[in-house]
Parts: sequence; structure tokens; C-alpha cells
Amino acid sequence: MPLSAQDRINIEKIVEILRDCHRVFFITGAGISADSGLPTYRGIGGLYNTKETDEGIPIEIAISGEMMAQNPSIPWKYLLHIEQSCRSATFNRAHEIISFMQNEFENVWVLTQNVDGFHRKAGSKHVIDIHGDLSEIYCMLCGFSKEIDDYSSLEDIPPRCEKCDSLMRPNVVLFGEQLPSGKCEMLMNEWQEGFDIVFSVGTTSIFPYIAQPVLYAKHSGIPTVEINPGETNVTNIVDFKISGKAAETLDALWDTYQNIS
Repeated sequence: MPLSAQDRINIEKIVEILRDCHRVFFITGAGISADSGLPTYRGIGGLYNTKETDEGIPIEIAISGEMMAQNPSIPWKYLLHIEQSCRSATFNRAHEIISFMQNEFENVWVLTQNVDGFHRKAGSKHVIDIHGDLSEIYCMLCGFSKEIDDYSSLEDIPPRCEKCDSLMRPNVVLFGEQLPSGKCEMLMNEWQEGFDIVFSVGTTSIFPYIAQPVLYAKHSGIPTVEINPGETNVTNIVDFKISGKAAETLDALWDTYQNIS
């Protein structure tokens, strides 16, 4: 669906704001990788919109820290499913444009829920992948870790540690697990420095720690933008709502910015 006339008006207004910005903050979710061919796990085109998995349990239970401890073959089954979707895909225009912005602004930071690693692959330097990265697996006993570009290279699923023969798992935050303290601290430190504009791109913002930066920005008078085809938890909060897809919207915004600057 092409951008509406109102979307394009909003883009022009956002670009005017960007001309005076130094620090830009992006929050991204599965929707930004949808143009890479990856499914959005919730919302429009969601992969796991059904209530139960093959095992007859909710996906939130199947991919949980508790299930990883009790029966790791179940979460590995669905994590492998996600990794297979990422394996044949790569970053898209939306990821590229965010990385291009690093050359225009003093600082561009990305808080992403995605575990596909596309932001870094596209060239973004300041990425807080709050849910981790599927490409890294580690031993649940001794902590040995390694990078895995393709899970099909693993001899066993679940894999075993080459150091102590214990079970390994992806370095991602599963349902019911705490967020990594180091990344949370990094996020707080950057927010103390302040930002001039906040973008929410392709996320339903159902998690409080994803919606909170938008709420804080709004309360502080910092301009807020949402790019999402659907309605979300922050749609009625942001200053600008654009209903286009991430890649087409950011492409139009970047083109407008370059033509005006």
C-alpha cells in the first residue's frame, strides 16, 4: 500500500524537525525486518497468532526459560524455526537508512527487540539488541560461547558444548527471563545524555520497556514518530503516526531529508 497524502505531509514535518537534531533514537521490532521476508511474530502477518503450538501449549511457554531448563528440545524446535527464517534473509532498505543516518547526526542509537542481527550487518554501530542475537550460542554450564552463522552446521539439536559436553542455547532472552543488566544499563546511560527525536518502527510496543522510551519522550516534549501499518500501544501517544511499511517509509523520509538539506 503506497504512503497516503497525510503520511507524506507528516514525513515533511518530521524532516523539518530532523534538520535541527543531533541525537536520534530508534526502537525497532519485527516489522522492520518484514521487508526482508521475515514474519512478524505478532500483529499483521504474525507467525504465532494461533493460541497453541504443536505440543498444545502457548508459544510463550514453548520458548521460555523454564522450558529450556526442563525440556530444551521444545524451545530449540521453535528457535530453529526462527533461525531458518533469518538464514536466507538479510537486512533491507530500512536497516540501511538507519545506518546512513550515522553520517548525518552526532549519534544514532537503536534499541531493537529483533534477534536477527540485521542492524549491525547493515552497518549500525550503536545497537542495543535487548533480546540478544541468534547467531551466538553458549553453554548453559560452563559459559563457553561461539558464533554460528547457520544452525544447519550444528551436528545435534540441541547442541552440546565442545568443552564440557553440556547443553548449549542461543544467547537470546526467552519468555520469563530477565533482560541483560549490561544492556539495560547502556540504555539508561544513553537516555541520560538525551535525544532530540524518537522513532518507533515496526513494533506493537507490548513490552513496557519498549513503550517506555516513547512515553518518556512524549512527557519530556521530545518529538515522537511511529512507523507501523497497524495500531499499537503507542499509536495514540506519538506526535506523528505513519501507516506505511518500514522500508518504504524510511526510504521516503531519507529521500525528502536529502532533498531539503
